[in-house]
Amino acid sequence: MEALDYWRLCEELNIVQAALLVVGENADCAQDIEGHKLERRPVGYEAAKTAICAGLKNYMYYEKEVNELERQTQNMRVDYANAPDLLFDNDDQLSHLLSRSIQGSITKEYEFDINGNHVGYVDNTIDFYKSTVNVESLKQWLKVKGFTSGFFFPEPIMTMDFLDRSNARYAPKLAAAVSAWQAVTHAGKKSPKQALDKWLREHAVEFGLTNDDGKPIEQAIEECSKVANWNARGGATRTTT
Repeated sequence: MEALDYWRLCEELNIVQAALLVVGENADCAQDIEGHKLERRPVGYEAAKTAICAGLKNYMYYEKEVNELERQTQNMRVDYANAPDLLFDNDDQLSHLLSRSIQGSITKEYEFDINGNHVGYVDNTIDFYKSTVNVESLKQWLKVKGFTSGFFFPEPIMTMDFLDRSNARYAPKLAAAVSAWQAVTHAGKKSPKQALDKWLREHAVEFGLTNDDGKPIEQAIEECSKVANWNARGGATRTTT
């Protein structure tokens, strides 16, 4: 295993580490890179860093709207018995906002007085080392930007027989359940079941899980998400602090 591969264990990075990995550089040198002159920094690093900062700012801008959409969606699930037609618009808008931003946190740079004492933060600045980037959100953002290769997208494992559409024993629901489980690695604020349902509805056409009108067949979606759901007890996935 290469030294770079161990960075795949990280679920969160700082901006410098994330930008280095995006351009294919080992993030072990992250602590020193900002001290180098521009011409000594890796090719593409400055552009990647700038773009990631903008993605984080977008998330902060969208966060209130995202939270409101999630609240509305949850209320509709309760009030209207999970009626899919009422949820599609909110889910689509939520997906649109989140995929065009990067979840994480922004920390401003410290301001010091002439004696070196910390006296607050500098407005309109970003501390590239203390600000954080959620890796799964970054990967989704990269896909939207058209970047689907490199460190964050290693070569896929060869397709297994049960995912091969040309196989005589290909079973669409089995393939859909497995594909959903592979795709939804981080449910975010949703429960795993909700995240799986959403992914399956978005990809229902690929697996023939739609009716004559092209709408997802809810019973089929339910069956597949139950199989793929790794949290049978329900609720959002617990995280440790």
